[in-house]
Amino acid sequence: MNQYLRTSAVACALLVAACGRPARNDVPDVVCGTPVKPALTRSLVRPAEPWREYSRIDRSEAVTAPCLVYSGKKVLLKFRFSWRPVATDLMYLAKGTGTVSGISEPRSVESPYATLVGTDGAISQTPCKTRGGRYFTLTLQLPQVRLGDRGRRADIEAFMRAYFPATVATLGCGT
Repeated sequence: MNQYLRTSAVACALLVAACGRPARNDVPDVVCGTPVKPALTRSLVRPAEPWREYSRIDRSEAVTAPCLVYSGKKVLLKFRFSWRPVATDLMYLAKGTGTVSGISEPRSVESPYATLVGTDGAISQTPCKTRGGRYFTLTLQLPQVRLGDRGRRADIEAFMRAYFPATVATLGCGT
């Protein structure tokens, strides 16, 4: 009986210790400089290895640049922050043959911003006067989504509905 109590106490202590620490490979609450609920990010990706970002984004300079999110050597999320003097045709970007802004099966969604959501990414755009231009466009790509996987569209849309306005709020847009 004494052995049973000791084993139970050790098991409970380990359980409490494990539950009290954040998971080593969990997603952060700031992604590429933008605060976003981890649950939304987790709906898109679940890193198997530690999360790290490579970003060339400088919001104050407003120069078009990427931010890549890695887990180990795999790119989980690709963002492209872009400022232009004129509005860009989002469907052209989405269906283009290049890899910079292309997304599969883009569809327009009702949103306060011009937004396309695909099966492996999304693109949103809004007027945003900065030193880089008058329009800001954000592209999100999920390179790990398999071609033909149509089950991620709702998660991508939910993420973009939160992430895009939160990003715009960090840009210091003028009118």
